[in-house]
Amino acid sequence: MDIGVKPGDILAGKYRVAQVLGVGGMGVVVAAHHIQLDEKVALKFLLPSALSNAEAVARFEREARAAVKIKSEHVARVSDVGKLETGSPYMVMEYLEGSDLSGVLEKRGALPIEEAVEFVLQACEALAEAHVLGIVHRDLKPANLFCIKRADGRLSIKVLDFGISKLTTPGQDASMTRTTAIMGSPLYMSPEQMQSSKRVDARSDIWALGVILFELVTGRPPFDAQAVTELVIKIATAQPTALRSLRTDVPSGLEQVIMRCLEKEAERRFANVGDFALALEAFGPKRARPSIDRILGTLEAAGMSSAPASATAPGDLMSVSGAGQAGSGTVASWGKTGAGTRPGQRMVVGAALGGGLLVLAGAVAVLARRGPAPDARAPAVSANVAAAMAPPSTPQAPPVTAPPSVPAAPQAVAPVVLEPPPPATPTPAPSPRSARPAASVRSAPAAQAPPHPAAKVNCNPPYYYDANGTRVFKKDCL
Repeated sequence: MDIGVKPGDILAGKYRVAQVLGVGGMGVVVAAHHIQLDEKVALKFLLPSALSNAEAVARFEREARAAVKIKSEHVARVSDVGKLETGSPYMVMEYLEGSDLSGVLEKRGALPIEEAVEFVLQACEALAEAHVLGIVHRDLKPANLFCIKRADGRLSIKVLDFGISKLTTPGQDASMTRTTAIMGSPLYMSPEQMQSSKRVDARSDIWALGVILFELVTGRPPFDAQAVTELVIKIATAQPTALRSLRTDVPSGLEQVIMRCLEKEAERRFANVGDFALALEAFGPKRARPSIDRILGTLEAAGMSSAPASATAPGDLMSVSGAGQAGSGTVASWGKTGAGTRPGQRMVVGAALGGGLLVLAGAVAVLARRGPAPDARAPAVSANVAAAMAPPSTPQAPPVTAPPSVPAAPQAVAPVVLEPPPPATPTPAPSPRSARPAASVRSAPAAQAPPHPAAKVNCNPPYYYDANGTRVFKKDCL
């Protein structure tokens, strides 16, 4: 195939071609040397045969614009754009040394669970920025996730090829994407993308991430077929292969998270990459926490906050968790304060439980103020609950301030009322439980006292306490 360039050629007056890195159906990528800056770069441009394809040119330019807008370290940085002498548009990207994940899978097979989850979380960082800009990738697959080694020795993912990305914000050029066009790689396309490329949104990227994660931990995709038509039918109608039937050491919680990504209806998937990242937290390494924080921060800054208790699926987070399995994941711990729960989630759960108790206490207080209910059993229940929730009481008389409608009794003097009873055996004061509301005091004069024995009056002490807690001296002891 004639690609129009060869090693040693100088492009755009400043890039010397070193070698051809790859050739696709529409474009080519070469390693080049920036003569002025003495720096190695990757230069991507369209093949001569594609220049007559207006849509291919438009996609190429769109890829350059999308890549420039996304500042994440997990997207290949674009430093220059222009046109070659042949009229072919080109873009200059940072030179990446490593391998895409399709090559990693071919070489190593299924990856360790934590490593696979960390790779997907890094891809989510790039997609969080893209999605808040209204950009949907639409062609996520292992071949477009490039794995490099950073200066500190750790592996890092770069998301490549936004060439068929879709702009979902107002003002996009609808002519650049035909409604019936099937764009993307069928193995990783969502059911709605199979039907119409215009119907997709960020949840189609979440579907693709679920397929990728499935493949990274098992070594094979969840849907497989001998022909594209068979594959399309399976994706639209069949259930994916049971993940744990291919790899038994995968936690059931992680399987449930991936299965939620692969829901046929977009509304039943995770609402955004933030919710997806939270669900993966318990299955990745601790060093992946900053990725999750950056994802959530990006979404929150754009007003797209993630809610762990998302209501996008009928059987969502509590049923997705994997029943009672230890370490089954954040999805499970959203309903409890176990391992893998974010502090903010624990606060939400605690606030909900505390709020429930406050509501219960408030309801009991309202019932107590309203008095007995028509049901004969209600007063006893309400009194018991109110007494159990009330603080312990002391044998101290209540305050002497009488209701406005009741004249204060002459003997109701504050010093006398507040004086505790002597250590002898006084007549016991009424229990706080049996004390009647202030409204009932109005029906009985303050000086009226309960009857006491006429014969052999006990004058030690010479007084007693009435129903209001007021000390009353016995007539026969005066």
